Amino acid sequence: MKPTYAEVEHALLGRWPETKLEPSLTRIRALCDLMGDPQRSYPVIQLTGTNGKTSTSRMIDNLIRELGLRTGRFTSPHLESMRERICVDGEPLSEELFVDAFSDVAAYAQVVDDSSEHPLSFFEMVVAMAYAAFADTPVEVGIAEVGMGGTWDATSVADAQVAVVLPIDVDHSQYLGDSPVDIAVEKSGIIKPRSHAVLAEQEGGPADVLLQRAAEVGATVVREGVDFAVVERTPGIGGQMLTIGGTARTYDDVFLSLYGEHQAHNAACAVAAVEGFLGGKELDPQFVREAFSSLESPGRLEVVRRSPTILLDAAHNPHGMRATVEAVQESFTLSPLVGVVGVMTDKEVDGLLDALEPALSQIVCTQNTTDRAMPAAELADIAEGIFGQDRVHTVPRLDDAIDRGVELADVGGVLITGSVVTAGQARILLGGGSENVA
Repeated sequence: MKPTYAEVEHALLGRWPETKLEPSLTRIRALCDLMGDPQRSYPVIQLTGTNGKTSTSRMIDNLIRELGLRTGRFTSPHLESMRERICVDGEPLSEELFVDAFSDVAAYAQVVDDSSEHPLSFFEMVVAMAYAAFADTPVEVGIAEVGMGGTWDATSVADAQVAVVLPIDVDHSQYLGDSPVDIAVEKSGIIKPRSHAVLAEQEGGPADVLLQRAAEVGATVVREGVDFAVVERTPGIGGQMLTIGGTARTYDDVFLSLYGEHQAHNAACAVAAVEGFLGGKELDPQFVREAFSSLESPGRLEVVRRSPTILLDAAHNPHGMRATVEAVQESFTLSPLVGVVGVMTDKEVDGLLDALEPALSQIVCTQNTTDRAMPAAELADIAEGIFGQDRVHTVPRLDDAIDRGVELADVGGVLITGSVVTAGQARILLGGGSENVA
């Protein structure tokens, strides 16, 4: 009997969580081998980096669909539903197709579980489901965002034709290392022999690591600031106007419907990736304009309410939070701006709060409903050392914390941030996003 969607969710969540890493591709390779290596049925564009992967994946997806090609996109984590992780032609799998994907993989997964020291993890299972679903559809291009790192990430069972490495900073240090250089070594593993590497602008150490890896495996390289760039950028209402210097030509009058300089750089990387995928050919400028003007990236400085303005952002590390703060200060005139913040215990909380402090008049410390959530009171203790006691409020329930933030903001604005899970749960509480903006 076919399982229900709820039963599939339960079965997947009963596996090792995606935050637990056993550095090996042995299990995912065994599983894909049993399934006939579906990941080899289509070319793959793979992305890694500390921040920006999901937004850039969406940009690449939109650009490739403008070319008339059918896409499969795997991203993680999800905001509201597991189904968001596996998209075909820009749309999440339906519950029925998600169940079908699970059912296609489950029997093979049992064989691998029975023969391995450790069973397949949640993440390995969902990656296998995505690659199998893309082969079954079939898609013409697969777009895969790594979950953590690169070399040992389950998505790396595919040999990507194009490898995109976005800016590297410290995150997941317990698994990837304590410095950007250490982390760059792990992330450089997505650059495979004879692939095409698209490198976002990096600090010296990580850049050297990535270039060395590309030379070792014979990959071609294009670098932001050398081979492609954001030539011009003008913030505007609802986004920003860009001129992007690609590797093949310059694209002007491009309206990007996302906020922040970091998203402009993501857009330049996306253009370079698709040019590389096409063998260095230029794109139709009108296709580029249409792809970016219609772009949505839920939970990335997403406006979900007005009066007061409520923004959702999934920033969860200092690097990402600095980019968020710069974008808010550039694109919104919200005074006062109140933060509703819920974080995970395994994150660099002090650095995240330091990045937020200049932008916020007050902070409401809260928590999401997962086991990894830092208790609101513990977060508030840390926040008081950065914001001062008078600016810190403790409201453990997220729904109550949002209400408190709205009350404190009055006619200003509220920024809900600190983790992908916090942003996703807030999005559900507030009605599911931009379609509800009044």
